[in-house]
Amino acid sequence: MPTQAYALFPTPIGHCGIAWSERGLTGVQLPEQDEAATRARMGRRFPQCSEAIAPPQVQEAIDAVVALLSGAPQAPVDLMNVVLDMDGVPPFHQRVYELARRLLPGETVTYGDIARQLGDPGAARAVGQALGANPFAPVVPCHRVLAADGRAGGFSAHGDVTTKLRLLLIERARFNGPGLFDDPVDAQLS
Repeated sequence: MPTQAYALFPTPIGHCGIAWSERGLTGVQLPEQDEAATRARMGRRFPQCSEAIAPPQVQEAIDAVVALLSGAPQAPVDLMNVVLDMDGVPPFHQRVYELARRLLPGETVTYGDIARQLGDPGAARAVGQALGANPFAPVVPCHRVLAADGRAGGFSAHGDVTTKLRLLLIERARFNGPGLFDDPVDAQLS
């Protein structure tokens, strides 16, 4: 289904973007350096569309993303019910995204863990490439997938790995890696 429109919305980490079709979300955009840059990115991603007011089901997704990025401690924000329109998304990527969406806020796994869940333990690099092409962050929470050595791994959103670490800190992530959150300043510099 073709994308109908997109909207920008403020969050505690900056203005995000969201686009939709009749079937669901066709894209979500984490903040760029400022609102104008996010708007420009959405315009490049969806050149056939204009900015519009989000319909009710899209507004519900916006509200859930804002709650997630607020780090609201009362209850984990579950974005599994947000409907995605994956028309044009390669089947392997869809399978990776489906597994990543099962991760709750603060939960992390490795690229290799996802590859093993897919039944292909040698596909960790392909998993990383799929997550690097993720058009739905943070609804598909690629920031919750880490490198095998306990490091953050890559991240393709504005701010790179620093943004990934920021999202994980907001979610109070815990895992059995070698000190990613022991000293956030050192973790961001390494």
